[in-house]
Amino acid sequence: MYDPLEVAKKVEEIVVHDTSKKYYRFRPTGFYGGIATADTVGCNLRCKFCWSAASVWDAQHTGEFSSPEAVAAHLHRIAETKGYHQLRVSGGEPTIGKQHLLALLKAVNKHYTFILETNGILLGYDSHYVEELSTFKNLHVRVCLKGADAEEFTLFTGAKHGFEYQINALALLRDVHMSFNIALVSVHPEKKQHLCQRLKEMNLGEVMVEEEEITLYPMVKARLHKEQLLHLFE
Repeated sequence: MYDPLEVAKKVEEIVVHDTSKKYYRFRPTGFYGGIATADTVGCNLRCKFCWSAASVWDAQHTGEFSSPEAVAAHLHRIAETKGYHQLRVSGGEPTIGKQHLLALLKAVNKHYTFILETNGILLGYDSHYVEELSTFKNLHVRVCLKGADAEEFTLFTGAKHGFEYQINALALLRDVHMSFNIALVSVHPEKKQHLCQRLKEMNLGEVMVEEEEITLYPMVKARLHKEQLLHLFE
């Protein structure tokens, strides 16, 4: 097992240089009704259902460094061409490289909604990070919980801890009144019920919780089969 905070530090050394960060693709996608997407390199988790390939599993040899301004320009061009009103970073963990992300958000035209898709671990670890993000009023945060409790989190990610940082991220986002929702990967109905109760006790009962759909791409299917977890997702 591994420590996702330590992994984040090591990955940042690979994928971040000054305020530039590695990206491997810029594309229009149909998610959220249409959104301009920048696919970044590097993640602090190794989820067993991860759809990403080299961007997570071989960050050293994947992607090219782009400045925050260049990333924003790519996203703007895609959005303008497609008539989109939303932008995002996907493919890896966008909160790795805090100064890059903050500079990117500053460079983005404020009439676009920026959706930050994150596992929330670095946000739950660093309350100041959340405070800095709260200054961007066009920002919506989508926190994907990798399991409904710590046990399921470890089963799905192989990490020895991290779930409580995810939960703390939700509390911090609540406290600074940010726009956010929860995406959940879970295969146990009872655990889901317990999580819903916990969210209610945290005054988060009104926050939207969406079921994260795991697409069984051949690579994902092979990885889950190797980990003897495929039967849970079929």
